[in-house]
Order: sequence, then C-alpha cells, then structure tokens
Amino acid sequence: QVQLAESGGGLVQAGGSLRLSCAASARTLSRYAMGWFRQGPGKEREFVAAISRNGISTGYADSVKGRFTISGDNAKNTVYLQMNSLKPEDTAVYYCAADPKLYYSQYGREYDYWGQGTQVTVSS
Repeated sequence: QVQLAESGGGLVQAGGSLRLSCAASARTLSRYAMGWFRQGPGKEREFVAAISRNGISTGYADSVKGRFTISGDNAKNTVYLQMNSLKPEDTAVYYCAADPKLYYSQYGREYDYWGQGTQVTVSS
C-alpha cells in the first residue's frame, strides 16, 4: 500500500511561485512513476506533469510547459512540483499519484494511488 501526502499549496498572486511536495511511502519513487494532476472549479481532472520511475524522463501538459518543473528525491521519498509564473487559471486542487509502471502516463486511470490534494489559488 502506497501512501501519498501533498503539501505546499496556498494563495499566491499571479506571476508568483509555489513549490508543492508529495511525501510518499518508503521506496515509492524507485517502484512507481509519479504524476501531478489538478482539478479546477467546475472542471475535470487534468494531467499536469509526471516523472518516470527513478527520474528517467519527465512530461508536462502544454499549459504548464516552461513554467512548472517536476523532480524527485529518492532519499526523501518526495516528489516536487515547482510552479513559476502562476496564472489564475492554475487555480485548482493539485493531486499527487503513483503509477506502478516504469514510464509515466498522462491518464489518471493508470495511477493506482492518490493523495488527498492540496489547494492552490492564484489571484489576479
């Protein structure tokens, strides 16, 4: 059983930055690809970014490419999402998820474990 806990959300002005953290059970990053998804008010959940097992490769949604960076620290069992140049449309609950396959997927249905989410609100 994998446990995931997100933190780092909050209220920030447009153009600002936040770093989200996802603390995972021991050895999760060496066994799972990890992804970040988000769900804005009145919207469906969407893919944000992901990193393959052991950090082999990363992928991003077009809407965040060049602004967000995903990274992992195996020693700390933590995945990060650095978010820069935030926009009001980035407002959402952000979820961390774990996929048992080697390479990441952009599809939420591929992920077996999910955290509870952390709220990010970007004011204009």
